[in-house]
Amino acid sequence: MSLEFFQDRPHACPYLDDRLARNVYPDPRRPMSKRLYSQLIAHGFRRSGEHVYRPYCPHCNACVPVRINVARFRPNRSQRRCLKTNADLTLRLQPPEFQERHFQLYEKYLAQRHPAGGMDRPTRESYRMFLTSSWSDTAFIEFWQQDQLMALAVTDFIDHAASAFYTCFEPDAGKRSLGTFAILKQIEIARQQGLDYLYLGYWIEASAKMSYKTRFSALEYYDGHWHPFDKNFE
Repeated sequence: MSLEFFQDRPHACPYLDDRLARNVYPDPRRPMSKRLYSQLIAHGFRRSGEHVYRPYCPHCNACVPVRINVARFRPNRSQRRCLKTNADLTLRLQPPEFQERHFQLYEKYLAQRHPAGGMDRPTRESYRMFLTSSWSDTAFIEFWQQDQLMALAVTDFIDHAASAFYTCFEPDAGKRSLGTFAILKQIEIARQQGLDYLYLGYWIEASAKMSYKTRFSALEYYDGHWHPFDKNFE
């Protein structure tokens, strides 16, 4: 069955100042499902809540879909140190249901790490609408230090892969590199489940906030086909 796509109107780019952006969306009349999303994410799409989209901007190709080849990944020295630093944390997988402690961590993280970023005053409803959907196979992975929730990783499980959808963490624990640790543990979970890839969304070379993605080995990028990542691929 063929699938039609629609493009929205130009709007302010959420990643690069002084640029306009446009997205393409699969036909909203076609029910989304885990199987369909598995096909779309392999072609550079991403979800936000219930909605699936892909940046498609005239005269700009800055948003590059990236993923980690799980079987080929090897942690570098810094990442091995991160694993050792956080060896005291305990992981718990939870269903994608609203919990007040999750929301409070999310709220604190946005207020301190992304002030004035357009998401720093979330409501409980905007939180639900952003992180959950009725069709995705999603887990909320909690990271605990004894009785303190240190981080929350929202992970989508798709056919043969996982997607690191969003991570928030205790902003006062900067020395732990909890964002990196969350990705490392999601790679570990994907490997345990026999999955091939961990999708990391988009990488933008001009965005300092996304530079961490290039620190992971076995990274691949998509330009119509998937290729091993090379910082000089442009």
